[in-house]
Amino acid sequence: MLHYTLLKQEDTEMTNFIPYEKLSKKAKRQLNANKRGSWGAISPVTRMPPNPKAYNRDAQKRLTSKMLDSRFCWGRVF
Repeated sequence: MLHYTLLKQEDTEMTNFIPYEKLSKKAKRQLNANKRGSWGAISPVTRMPPNPKAYNRDAQKRLTSKMLDSRFCWGRVF
């Protein structure tokens, strides 16, 4: 990939051709950042609903704690 960059000289600005491979690391980062742009309000993370068939530890904990806290269960424990 070939790109153009601006090289500032003392009195005038000139556009010189510099291959991408020969650009400095800082210049490459700047160029890549300008290409990428911004996502704005959109989040690029893929979101998927939870699998209802998968084992859910949190649901199991809530279920057992609810059973232990209920009055129904206390009659069977003692």
